[in-house]
Amino acid sequence: MSRMTVTIDDELVDQAKEALGAQTRAATIRLALEEAVRRRRLAETLEQLGQLELRGGVAELRRLREEG
Repeated sequence: MSRMTVTIDDELVDQAKEALGAQTRAATIRLALEEAVRRRRLAETLEQLGQLELRGGVAELRRLREEG
């Protein structure tokens, strides 16, 4: 973990703090960064949706899961 000094809009941090339910400014920033990463991963996953080809029916998927 690193420390840094940044200039940040106090009102924006306060709004984010309330929106995220964070207790501190540091927690607010951490949660906001985690949310940005989560959204990016979700967008990437959604882009891949429909690109996978599944073969077999429900029974085949259950069999594969049980073998795994």
